[in-house]
Amino acid sequence: MLPNVASERTKQLRGRIGGAKAVTSLCGYCAVGCSTLAYVSDDGKLLDVEGNPDSPISGGHLCPKGSALFGLTVNEARWTTVKYRAPYSDRYEERPLAWALERIAQLIKKTRDETFVHEWQGKRVNHTLGIATLGGATFGVEENYLLGKLMHSLGVVSIENQARI
Repeated sequence: MLPNVASERTKQLRGRIGGAKAVTSLCGYCAVGCSTLAYVSDDGKLLDVEGNPDSPISGGHLCPKGSALFGLTVNEARWTTVKYRAPYSDRYEERPLAWALERIAQLIKKTRDETFVHEWQGKRVNHTLGIATLGGATFGVEENYLLGKLMHSLGVVSIENQARI
C-alpha cells in the first residue's frame, strides 16, 4: 500500500466548479450550434464554460473560439459600458445606454430620410442605399432573422450575415 503523501492543504482543495449548477447553452460563434455547459455559482457568477459531451454536433468538443467563451465573458479588460468618441475627438467618453440607443435611432432615421428612394426610372423601389447591416456570428439564428426583418422594413437593401465565415 502506498503512503498518503498529500498535505492537509491539498486534501482541502476543491475544484473551481465543484457544486456549481451546469446550465446547457449554445456557442454563439458560428452557425454550427455546438452545445456548451456553463457552470454557474449559487449567486449567479459564471465559473466556467466547456463543451457539452451530450451534444450530437460536437460531442463535447469546442473549436478555439468556443473554447475561449469563458475568457471572453469574464475579462477585466472587457468594456461593459457604452463608449462614445465624438467626431474629431481623440478620446472616448462613457455615455448611458439609453443615450446611445436614442442616438442610434436618430441617426438611422436621419440617414433613411435623406437617402430613401421611392421611385427609380419610373418604377417603385422604396429602398435606401444609405444604410447597410452585417449580422454577426455571435448572433443566433433568431437574432439574425429579426435583424433582417427590421432592415427590410426600413427599406435597407444591403443586408449581410457573416455567421459562416
